[in-house]
Amino acid sequence: MSDTASHGAPAEARQGYWKRLALVLAVVGPGIITSNVDNDAGGITTYSLAGADFGLHLLWTLIPITVALILVQEMSARMGAVTGKGLASLIRERFGAAATFYLMIGLVLTNLANTVAEFAGVAAAMGIFGVPPLWSVPLAAVAVWLLVLKSSYKAVEKVFLWACLFYVAYIISGFLAQPDWGQVWGELARPRLDLSSEALTMVVGLVGTTIAPWMQFYLQASVVDKGLTAKDYHIVRWDVIVGSIAVSVVAFFIILVCAATINTAGIKIESAEQAAIALRPLAGRYAASLFAFGLLNASLFAASILPLSSAYTVCEAFGWEASVDRKFEEAPQFYILYSLMVVGGAVTVMLPGMPLITIMYLSQVLNGLVLPVILFFMLKLINDPRVMGDKVNGPVNNFLNWTTVVLVSAISLVMVWQSIFGG
Repeated sequence: MSDTASHGAPAEARQGYWKRLALVLAVVGPGIITSNVDNDAGGITTYSLAGADFGLHLLWTLIPITVALILVQEMSARMGAVTGKGLASLIRERFGAAATFYLMIGLVLTNLANTVAEFAGVAAAMGIFGVPPLWSVPLAAVAVWLLVLKSSYKAVEKVFLWACLFYVAYIISGFLAQPDWGQVWGELARPRLDLSSEALTMVVGLVGTTIAPWMQFYLQASVVDKGLTAKDYHIVRWDVIVGSIAVSVVAFFIILVCAATINTAGIKIESAEQAAIALRPLAGRYAASLFAFGLLNASLFAASILPLSSAYTVCEAFGWEASVDRKFEEAPQFYILYSLMVVGGAVTVMLPGMPLITIMYLSQVLNGLVLPVILFFMLKLINDPRVMGDKVNGPVNNFLNWTTVVLVSAISLVMVWQSIFGG
């Protein structure tokens, strides 16, 4: 009898392990996808410039930025799991239709400008491989449109999770650049605070490109669309943590490869496209090709997510059906909004003489103006027992979150000031 028990116990343990693994795999996705999308064309450009202009000196800032990202994203995920409602829907119920309407205008304009930036990233990346924008941009637009229009949430999420894996291209590029690892770890172990206006401006950019308004809406909406509830929260939280760390690891290697090559060679760049081209003679064609491929993957990824985020958000705000699992007839507003965002972004990039730099600049200004308002709404909601029940913030969590929100909001407003007044 003891032999039977001894044989049965390992079998039961293995069965329990596989059940737990299946549960984890069924829940993960929203946090990892949302964070990784933030490594888009604009983000990659910012990280490339940080490495090219400042070498390894700003690597240490990724640690506090990661902590801030985890704290903000955790609030969104928790609200989605506990309430079963998206952030736009909660804001409408708690703060009224007028506040929601004006917030939606800001978000849609910001996301449209960011979508333009993503298709510009597609054009730039494919241009490195010799494909003209006349071909690359329309094909990319059709691909991301069909992905959402013809698929279920599970299918779309699988594609997005696979896209996350391709960010490993930047990690490989980092090793191919052969940096001085002793110097790298030394910069992380002994952070130096550079108070020059140029360095502070870059830190503002690093924070601004990591925590964006659309992320909070998309994460919460995808938690709801996936059907996750409060009982899944402990796994949802880890999904957010892993996603936030993963996005910072990728940023780390982008800064690293540009610092070890472009900064060392004293070359000045202005975009991620130029970074990929500059890498070819410095780190070899494989590193350059991987960097360019990473830019293409990131741009396509974000060009799918940003219109999707806009469609989710606006439909929630006005009480329309919003789900990838619905057919067009069941959620026409959702799919029409998604289509308009994709088409608008792609067509804008292809129009001759369009001021793309100005559009991207305005998107950053709008991001900086909208983010503090959203974070304020989130903190009011997360502390409201009528919304969250017993899952409101505790004293320690409140202190950390309010501190994070105040700092991130201050940085966002500084970014707006610098963008408008140039200093």
